[in-house]
Amino acid sequence: MNDVDFLADRFEAHRARLKSVAYRMLGSLTEADDAVQEAWLRLSRSDADEVENLGGWLTTVVGRVCLDMLRSRVARREDPLDVHMPDPIISWEEGIDPEQEAVVADSVGLALLVVLQTLAPAERLAFVLHDMFALPYDDIASVVGRSPAAARQLASRARRRVQGTAPEPDADLATQRHVVDAFIAAARGGDLESLVALLDPEVVLRADTGAMRVIRGRKAVAGQALSFSRFASTYAAHPALVNGSAGVVSTDDGVPQSVLCFTIADGKIAAIDILADPDRLSRLDVAFLDH
Repeated sequence: MNDVDFLADRFEAHRARLKSVAYRMLGSLTEADDAVQEAWLRLSRSDADEVENLGGWLTTVVGRVCLDMLRSRVARREDPLDVHMPDPIISWEEGIDPEQEAVVADSVGLALLVVLQTLAPAERLAFVLHDMFALPYDDIASVVGRSPAAARQLASRARRRVQGTAPEPDADLATQRHVVDAFIAAARGGDLESLVALLDPEVVLRADTGAMRVIRGRKAVAGQALSFSRFASTYAAHPALVNGSAGVVSTDDGVPQSVLCFTIADGKIAAIDILADPDRLSRLDVAFLDH
């Protein structure tokens, strides 16, 4: 094995973790792959023998690449003014494949990813690297170009924002599925009272149809669910995991029409995130749902 192959093997051992970092930062699977590839290019051009902690070095490199990408979005006025639904990761409820499992570990639901998009780039980086991947503030400081104390403050501000707007989901998947199934049945049956009973008083529904629409409050969300159900009553509803949580993929003749992800907290639906952008749906691989 030559030096390049040896270095590539060392890099591959960290790929899943690096992609999970980039996905949380960017909310885009394609851009996450781009960030990981850029990290490989930087590693291949460096003196890897001088790197004592390759995993930590690569994590900070990916963080720096993602930070640059986020700042570029802001410069183009795409973020946070045009916050959109992150790319969903869809799989069978029976289990997530190993690569997906690494990306969606630690319950990184769509609701949390949407909130992360509202953070300033440096805040997002500090929160993701420290709170999700336990990177020391000294390392984060070198990425954002600030002192460790300032990096700690960035993460603290982000943490308060996340805790205030992203509910902690119930961990039990069976409980999640029971609530989601009851919600779908009530919506299709036109049972407004049952719908309202399943929803948290502060529930938020976010629907991305090409532009983000946000609805808050259980009566408004229940009413929207009834309208959506009447429109989509002929679609096939497939139970699935969406970012590791109970969700539903609706298809028409095998063509995806919507992806719904539910955040269940304390037995109630605290958030519903819907991707219904035809262009983005056309790029999803959900063929396995029809088999």
